[in-house]
Amino acid sequence: MKKIVIILLIIASVMAVAAYLNRGDIASKAKLQEDAIIIVKSEDKEVGRLDFSVIKELEAKEFPATLKSSGKDPVELTYKGVEVRMLFEKLGFSAGDKKQIIAKAVDGYTVALSVEEVMAVDNVYLVYEREGEPLGRKEDGGSGPYQLVIRQDAFGQRWVKFLMELEVK
Repeated sequence: MKKIVIILLIIASVMAVAAYLNRGDIASKAKLQEDAIIIVKSEDKEVGRLDFSVIKELEAKEFPATLKSSGKDPVELTYKGVEVRMLFEKLGFSAGDKKQIIAKAVDGYTVALSVEEVMAVDNVYLVYEREGEPLGRKEDGGSGPYQLVIRQDAFGQRWVKFLMELEVK
């Protein structure tokens, strides 16, 4: 019994230290969401930040995409956003010889995409509206302010709600 109590105390201590160390990270993620900022990185170095005013300057497109969720019937919705490849162009950034782009959400969800599929025309979008309405923040029950939508994906598992970072590797 003593061993179990000691183990539980050690686990609780480790969790408390981890929470303490991550408190700044949580605050910075919340600020990114509040300010609707996307960070673009290459090999762990930040190459740019794009806020909503900059993203709105890019050529936006409205398009239909089918949302497929487990346990629910597929629903076709209209999204509005910009191609991710256009974000890189805006920053003057080239993926060059890199192999993949990692999309990261504020809640920790992460998806790896090939550079080829992201750079393909009319495929990977950073969206900010669904059915003519802003996506809304996670705290307000939304899926934004940004969401990554992959049009040529057969299912929606790789779509990323609450998108906050794109890293090229």
